Amino acid sequence: MTIRILIAEDQALVRRGAAHLLSLEPDMVVVGQAANGLEAVEMARALQPDVVLMDLHMPVKGGVAATREITQSQPATQILVLTTLDDDETVFEAVRAGAQAYLLKDVDEDELLETIRALKRGESRLTPQIARKVLDQFRRLADAPSPTASQAAGGAIAESLNEKEERILQLICEGMSNRQIAHATFLAEGTIKNYVSRIMEKLHANTRTELAALARPMRK
Repeated sequence: MTIRILIAEDQALVRRGAAHLLSLEPDMVVVGQAANGLEAVEMARALQPDVVLMDLHMPVKGGVAATREITQSQPATQILVLTTLDDDETVFEAVRAGAQAYLLKDVDEDELLETIRALKRGESRLTPQIARKVLDQFRRLADAPSPTASQAAGGAIAESLNEKEERILQLICEGMSNRQIAHATFLAEGTIKNYVSRIMEKLHANTRTELAALARPMRK
């Protein structure tokens, strides 16, 4: 199955280099190249790619805003952030906006290609370093007086979820899709979708990537 990819990157040299790399893979095709965030949103709407490689520091419309618009209007399109920005707030905002994977531009080629394929399979991917940044942001929220933030804290996870929900959350953390979780738990895929929605509501998370970050402390 061919993976349709849109590259959103303002630096032409980087954009073309990525397009050349991906074009060498037999299961990948670059369907478009956007030079700014607004172009990314418009091209994603027109081309319906499977995966968008999204830089965050772009003119006209930033990568976080573009990610948010694409994921809200096209939930089937997966966003893979590929950027030099790794400060805690930027990482957290990108994940909150709906990014399913977050890689830095010094990533090796094999990891980039495998991450693209994982997104096509419905998995989420965060490196341990990036996942830690997301988790740290949740912990900072837990220090705020808001009850919602407190419920989102890692220490409250075990009290918020029942045994079945904890098991499903752990499988999400392992990068499994709903179909894979259904197979592993002997439940219907529709039932898993309902569980995932309920877990997101309990933990005040917007994406599966956030859930994966929250689940990491449970696996230690």
